[in-house]
Amino acid sequence: MSKIVERTLDLLELFAEEKTPLTLSDIARLLKIPVSSCHDVLQAMQSRGYLYELAPRAGYYPTLRLQRLGKEIADNDPILARADVLLRGIRDAIGDSVLLAKAHGLAATYLKVFEPTSPLRFSAKVGDPVRALHATSGGKALLSRLDSKNFGEYLKIAKLTPLTKNTITSKAALRENIAQCRERRWFLNRGESVDDLTTLSGTFEWNGSLYIVTIAGLSSRLDRRLEKASKLLLDACDRMEMQEESLPPSSRRSL
Repeated sequence: MSKIVERTLDLLELFAEEKTPLTLSDIARLLKIPVSSCHDVLQAMQSRGYLYELAPRAGYYPTLRLQRLGKEIADNDPILARADVLLRGIRDAIGDSVLLAKAHGLAATYLKVFEPTSPLRFSAKVGDPVRALHATSGGKALLSRLDSKNFGEYLKIAKLTPLTKNTITSKAALRENIAQCRERRWFLNRGESVDDLTTLSGTFEWNGSLYIVTIAGLSSRLDRRLEKASKLLLDACDRMEMQEESLPPSSRRSL
């Protein structure tokens, strides 16, 4: 990725983190980049209407232009539009978090997070990656897509770092766990990545791409509803995959 693109994204994320107007020197210091480079990014974003200067030397702050563009993009996302009703329905029926991620190789990025009203919840944000392949249900779903040869290559270099006392650290045990999960078509993480957190994931393909749906909640709540949750999960994944046939040609090209 080019430096100018990285610095532009870093700048936007910095405002989200700091939540306050920032001067040129503030931004250069916090991002640890030359003032001249920072000035170029600021001027470009200001000229396009993404930033404004409160007053001379009073600092910069983002305008609502980015929010407006983000809303227009999200409102017309062909995946999110079709997933919204199904996944929101799971969240309402189960009461725990439901997440949608897009896979790319052995990585996946969350596109949508339906959060429960309970303050005790699994925390993930849109744009976050799926982490710890060996210890999360989404990670196991990704690994399950590898053929025997590539999975063997992964195991040769994988470091199955223990995150909790329940984390699978044996490569033979991980292979067996994924084989069992593949057979039933959903993948389970019961306290393997975070204590007292249970997640289950299913997958569906859409226009040649892989997507992952995950239900996540406290083990004390979700474990009692695992059978119901897994049925809702598989039903949603099956229906999402079948919906590809109803996509108009323009939407197919945009995926």
